Amino acid sequence: MIIMKFKESDTEEIVSLFYETVHSVNLKDYSQEQLDVWATKEEKESKINSWKVSLGQNISYVAKINDKVVGFSDLTYDGYLDRLFVHKDFQGQGIASALVDILENEAKKLNLLEIDTDSSITAKPFFKHKGYNIVRSQTVERKGVKLTNFKMRKKLKF
Repeated sequence: MIIMKFKESDTEEIVSLFYETVHSVNLKDYSQEQLDVWATKEEKESKINSWKVSLGQNISYVAKINDKVVGFSDLTYDGYLDRLFVHKDFQGQGIASALVDILENEAKKLNLLEIDTDSSITAKPFFKHKGYNIVRSQTVERKGVKLTNFKMRKKLKF
């Protein structure tokens, strides 16, 4: 596995990975209706365009195996871990940990004191293992459908 900075040319593969992962890995914690509003197939083209911009503006990394995108994550410059997704066929192989470790090191270089994220039910055990604490449970609404997630925070040690 190699981890590299995000390139615009990776965006379409990243968005496809996002859709596949949400609809398979998160199925154990969310209903089909919830998954359909979280990762809406009809929004794929607009998501490619908007993510190309946002991933380009954030501190963004991509994990690849044999030139295939197997994971990605990004952090805003004010310490918000926005996205962290690992391909459904590459779960549990240390990819998410490697991506988060890099982002945490980048945050330290920026002298950030903490990182916040909004974690899915599915990702909550991973973030707890990485030292993130639950700040609160949240309910977000998309297209009239409610989804539960968790505001989580990690204080960085220098």
